[in-house]
Amino acid sequence: MNSSRPARATVDDVFGRDTTREIWSGNYFKAIPITVQDFDLTAVLPAVFYMFRFSHRRGKGKFLDAFGEPVSGRKQGKKSATVEEVARKLALSEDFLGFEGEAEQAILGDLLLSFCLENAKKALGRREQVQRVAPAHYMASWVDLPEHVANLRYVPETIVAMLANQKGNHIGQDQAKERTWFAVGKGFEDNVLLRAFCQGVTREGILGNRAADRFDERVEVGLDQLLMVRLAQALGEAPDKLRGAEGEKISNQRPIAEKAASEFSEDMRRFVRCYAPVIPRHAFVELLESCVAVGLSTILTSVIEILCEWAETGDIRARHSQHPAELFVDCSNGVDRRLRSLAEQSLEDFLRRIERFPVILMTLRLLDRWARYDPKIKAAEIPTRPFATTWLNMLGDLLLKRRPEADAILYDLTQKSEQLAEKLAEDYPDISDVLGESRGERNPVERLAESLTALQGRKNTQQNLVNLLDSCLLVNRPNGLASKRTVIRHLTSDTTRKRTELRSIVFSDSVLDYLVHLNVLPSGNRHGSRPLSLKEFLRKLRERYGFCIDVSPPGLMVSNEVLQANRSTLERRLRDLGLLVGVNDAEAMKRVQPRFEPGEDENALD
Repeated sequence: MNSSRPARATVDDVFGRDTTREIWSGNYFKAIPITVQDFDLTAVLPAVFYMFRFSHRRGKGKFLDAFGEPVSGRKQGKKSATVEEVARKLALSEDFLGFEGEAEQAILGDLLLSFCLENAKKALGRREQVQRVAPAHYMASWVDLPEHVANLRYVPETIVAMLANQKGNHIGQDQAKERTWFAVGKGFEDNVLLRAFCQGVTREGILGNRAADRFDERVEVGLDQLLMVRLAQALGEAPDKLRGAEGEKISNQRPIAEKAASEFSEDMRRFVRCYAPVIPRHAFVELLESCVAVGLSTILTSVIEILCEWAETGDIRARHSQHPAELFVDCSNGVDRRLRSLAEQSLEDFLRRIERFPVILMTLRLLDRWARYDPKIKAAEIPTRPFATTWLNMLGDLLLKRRPEADAILYDLTQKSEQLAEKLAEDYPDISDVLGESRGERNPVERLAESLTALQGRKNTQQNLVNLLDSCLLVNRPNGLASKRTVIRHLTSDTTRKRTELRSIVFSDSVLDYLVHLNVLPSGNRHGSRPLSLKEFLRKLRERYGFCIDVSPPGLMVSNEVLQANRSTLERRLRDLGLLVGVNDAEAMKRVQPRFEPGEDENALD
């Protein structure tokens, strides 16, 4: 393909700069309000704390002003902070008496890197650039890392919207008399999540005061929490609200997968409320991150399944019949080659099925842009927040020509396709030919979406989607849901080889811990735990999250022998972790049990 002229410039000529800016993307926030790119899930919770506390998005804070040093070279004029520099400046405080020496500051730096801060690219060492803050304590919300909150790909905003469960277009401060589990802009005691992380914090002043939060020195907290408090105290106040083009408001846009979004909110509420008081803090944070990973992964695969069906039928599946993709789980964590191979094949088949997903998102962006400027559709005032189900059903009707407005919209898009095909004929002849096929029977919107996605770079758009999935799954992390390894495959009989990545769904010990502790909780707001047979536990994992352990997922043939081996491996691991009991080998006598008995929430809602 000859690319003598940038593809986007040609699209600009045909569609205009404003339209191109909107469609030349990988996102469609009305379906999934997360940027389709990688993000660091472990850095999400501090931003969530901030938004719950102040009811707006986080802007610039004082971390780089307090701990940063000027950067030379191409980034001259900017500042960067290292763990070594943070430790050196903290050691000057009277709170760190005895840390004046080089060895003592090295120890302090290692503690900060272990509990509070993370280097760029997860690098080790005390002289690397600090890029993220860990959720060791609520006061982590005072540390403005990453420097630009948009680098978290709108994941914190989406989580806050799902948990707050408000009406309207934006998330705002809850009314004083209104009671909810995840209150926004109120006291710590009114929010289950903030209450779990705010040990020792009191407020002196009005809610909106960014310096009103104080730490009571009489309260005993763990070393990791105390380090985070001291780090925040060195900054003096929480960051300002976000200013500029992006705006401070928190969007109340939620994923089109209504069922998965609701279940994620329920899981988070039940787990935090029951276990925050009883599980040791460091372990609790790891399990909570596993909770978010399970929830976001289920939401993402549910959205993909829903939109792939929408591309065929034009309809968004009803909430009660929505489901995530079913994937085979390697319970041996990669030790058993047979199980690992099957899990890799299951996830590889899923990735192959979603290769057209970027084209579907482009189709939605095109139809959305034209529908919003159609007078009749605009007059209908179809709501898009918090859920855009009705709007996407309307776009499906346009796609399949089931609305009278479809003729004019599709005719206009056909004209644009013809113009674009003419301009691409010399530099991009293959794509020009694809656009020309819109003169045939195939839908012109689909052809245009396919061509624009190819101009963006099909590999790039697909890889961004895979990176998003990797981030949700916490791939290769100790508390993650998936494993990834690089292999070299021989393509032909000669020496041609190709390096490729294979992924598989696995259950780390933290994920098993979380899933058992969550699922033994009784329904509703009752206290304590309930007996749960292993058979029922496995059924719930498959139906709620799509995790297949002792049954074959659709499209993958697994022998009963292998399925039983996978189940036996899981049983053995559960026993080793103290999460399974059974007086004999009878299936009815095997049940999962928690290692920590759920606590009682004194602030429970009636």
